[in-house]
Amino acid sequence: MDVNGEGRVKRIGIIGVGEIGRAIVTGLCDGGDKSPEVFLSPRGAGTVAELSERFESVRVCADNQEVVDRSDVVIIAVRGQDRHQALAGLKVDADKVVVNVMAGVGIDDLRQTLATDAPLVRAIPLPAVRERRSVTVTYPSHPTVHSLFTHLGGALPVEDEAAFNVFSALTGTLTTHYSYLATLTSWAIGHGIASDDANSYVRSLFQGVGRSLSDETRSLHQLAADHETPNGSNERIRTTWFTPANAEALNKALDDLLIGLDGQRDSGQR
Repeated sequence: MDVNGEGRVKRIGIIGVGEIGRAIVTGLCDGGDKSPEVFLSPRGAGTVAELSERFESVRVCADNQEVVDRSDVVIIAVRGQDRHQALAGLKVDADKVVVNVMAGVGIDDLRQTLATDAPLVRAIPLPAVRERRSVTVTYPSHPTVHSLFTHLGGALPVEDEAAFNVFSALTGTLTTHYSYLATLTSWAIGHGIASDDANSYVRSLFQGVGRSLSDETRSLHQLAADHETPNGSNERIRTTWFTPANAEALNKALDDLLIGLDGQRDSGQR
């Protein structure tokens, strides 16, 4: 394994350069003078061309096998339903490390697809890795992968795939949060606020909330309490809209999602 003086891998390949692949490349290469060589699959020509033009250390390969051959760590970021077509016939030597960021695709499933003895590690990188500000859940723990994601904001290895799936289910709430903010914006527009003003204010309001989450000396329950006054506006919305019944419905939705993820793990998605 070829690493630099800080223990980071020098050659990283990415198969499937969508939103997460782009974020990983940006996090690895933007703002640093020790960027690794990054080798990208040719699919998604517009994205990979833009990244290779933007970053000197990024190369576009002729095919996925070249990505594997030129890399020490191979990140597989294709859509789960496309994996058999994208990975068919790939030869992955045992001295590589494969990072699987495909949602719902377990280790046994991927090992069967690749027919390799190389270490396989699952990971849940989020778009904020582009700014090196996102903790990435991994399983199983692997020092090379841990170093990679520590550089991108933090790594959180877990003990088994059951725990990994709990964290994976939590990521299923992201677009609900965005839709919540969009609903607030639409409500303000409906009451006569200019669209740009409503959008700007809601974004600013919740960016501030996001920054407060960096204070880990206070629990989330304490943060909520500290932002309320008795009988105030925040307490009124929380108690009349986010009721125990709504909280239970959210728990039920997450439980159902987790059951599906565990089922995919147990069946190998076959």
